[in-house]
Amino acid sequence: MDQQLLVFVTVSEKGNFSRAAEELHMTQPAVSQYIQTLERTIGTKLLERTNKYVRLNKAGEIVYHHAKEILGLYTRMQSLVDDLTNHASGNLSIGASYTFGEYVLPHIIAYLREHYPLINPAISIGNTKEIETLVANHQLDVGIVEGTFKHEKLDMEPFSEDLMFVVVSPNHHLARKREIKISELESETWIVREEGSGTRESTDEMFQKFGLSPKKRMEFGSTQIIKESVEAGLGITLLSQWAIRKELTMHSLTTLKIKELPLKRKFSIVTKGDQFQTKATEVFIRLLKEKFSNLRKLDK
Repeated sequence: MDQQLLVFVTVSEKGNFSRAAEELHMTQPAVSQYIQTLERTIGTKLLERTNKYVRLNKAGEIVYHHAKEILGLYTRMQSLVDDLTNHASGNLSIGASYTFGEYVLPHIIAYLREHYPLINPAISIGNTKEIETLVANHQLDVGIVEGTFKHEKLDMEPFSEDLMFVVVSPNHHLARKREIKISELESETWIVREEGSGTRESTDEMFQKFGLSPKKRMEFGSTQIIKESVEAGLGITLLSQWAIRKELTMHSLTTLKIKELPLKRKFSIVTKGDQFQTKATEVFIRLLKEKFSNLRKLDK
């Protein structure tokens, strides 16, 4: 059954039998046979097929969602059995929200690979809500997200503090002021992240805390695009200290001197509350806690 589910998930994601066969190193007739067998087992058709595409029908969407969870559980089970050898090894699926995933996690992974070469990490980057969902559905072993939340299926453990600064171009008119009142920010054009992002959550919390209601806003789905836009003078933004380290060094961005800032938030480790952890996951979590405060020493 696990092979049938793997073939089904691959066909669903590739949208094509021949591409799925290539990915799985199988023949196309073999792929078709697996799909037919699964459909007979389930008792209904799962895919809509034409000469141009293969896509999920309603039943297929249900099976796909649960197949991903089942395959994740199977992989985790195999990892736990492998751990009986007392070696930290095997696959480790890590999810991280954008700020941590793009600007901090690479340093942790480099250290992990150097000291635990038998662990094979796979990284997924998404916004905080997406990472929470993937961990809850057994598609990730561990997640790192920004801020805090409550989820009945997940355990969350804050492990480090992050500082958030209002960032502008060095040529921005506010950059030349020695001290800025928080109320002055309301009339500026704000460039913000999308809903579901931890950085967007922090921005909205700042607006609420200080009673700000900026009328001019632009919403982008990438921290890098936001930084480029701010550097180009399109507006101002709130970003993590980790996201702007290089730009501050190169003087392409600068932070505003505001009495009430920087804001503080937490980076948190997210795991499934009701599951065993592999040794690889335990090693990674321990490494996060031990090394995060010394990340600057890991920069190369």
